[in-house]
Amino acid sequence: HTGPVGSLLEALGERVVVLDGGLATELEAQGHDLSSALWSARLLADDPDAIRAAHAAYFAAGAEVATTASYQASFEGLRAVGADPAGLMRRSVELAARARDEHGSGWVAASVGPYGAVLADGSEYRGDYGLDVAELRRFHRPRLEVLARAGADVLAVETIPCLAEVEAVVTELDDLGVPAWLSMTCAANRTRAGEPLADAFAMARDCGAVFAVGVNCAVPADVAPAVRLA
Repeated sequence: HTGPVGSLLEALGERVVVLDGGLATELEAQGHDLSSALWSARLLADDPDAIRAAHAAYFAAGAEVATTASYQASFEGLRAVGADPAGLMRRSVELAARARDEHGSGWVAASVGPYGAVLADGSEYRGDYGLDVAELRRFHRPRLEVLARAGADVLAVETIPCLAEVEAVVTELDDLGVPAWLSMTCAANRTRAGEPLADAFAMARDCGAVFAVGVNCAVPADVAPAVRLA
């Protein structure tokens, strides 16, 4: 790897890096109601300091990476509630960066959730969007561009359930050239849509921007075999 990806890998070195935990879990523990369709992204407008405090708590607990509150943020979803989508996405990165700077070290990972998360209907665990690659590219491109330009160290693409969305995302990431990781949601060695999980990792391997792959939101027994497959 060269460019931004190579620089990040050189900074990380060959060592374990501790990520933070669930942002929504920490915010709910602080007493916040996240039952709206925007989940934790609602607080980007309503109570941004609560998000900064959650990031700070994870850094204090030993995390080295703050994952932003942008997983559920989309142009469509934020516009529906009269919010400024680009402004709030940039704020998600700024809040994590502020907590990182106050802590004195660490990285900021801008969270990019799947199309299904925006629908808030559980379809990210089925992968049955009914959208083709071109349509998914049009959905992801604006958000990826905003987050990439907001100053995050990496883009954290998470909970991707199907090969069409993998192809859409990695194609856009190749154009952006910003370091990213790709994490699939899976069942055994298949995507949630029933496709070979190995095919998803193969597409990520061929994307110069992707420096790491993994799985999330999976049955614990499926994780180790998926990691070996990756």
